[in-house]
Amino acid sequence: MKVLLAVDGSNYTKKMLAYLTTHEDFISGAAEFTALTVMPALPPRARAAVGKEAVDSYYAEESAKILDPVVKFLGRHGMQVKAVSKVGQAGETIAKFAGAGQFDLLMMGSHGNSALGNLVMGSVATKVLAGCEVPVLLVR
Repeated sequence: MKVLLAVDGSNYTKKMLAYLTTHEDFISGAAEFTALTVMPALPPRARAAVGKEAVDSYYAEESAKILDPVVKFLGRHGMQVKAVSKVGQAGETIAKFAGAGQFDLLMMGSHGNSALGNLVMGSVATKVLAGCEVPVLLVR
């Protein structure tokens, strides 16, 4: 089973990872894990002012702050995970990546404290569910 873990470094991601590591169904067997973080794009003027090399370095550093602890945590539980970083709108990018990668399951944390239209889940989770063809497991 191919499992995509959408991570952002928040406490909700930590809850999702804790859930993952305490459920034998996920950690036993031949599951293949990929952790994905999505960085918001810098404004075009900022990118132009600092240059491509500085922007690429910024994205790499910021995504490493999120992905490295996830890889380390799952490694302590005997799980290997591939780390991937993308730039764009979080909800749409996660949904597209899940479909393109032919994942069997997408797991993500959700806070559930959003505006009236998002009483059950956050806006990123709402966008993922709206655009994703892969089954999604939300952990609160």
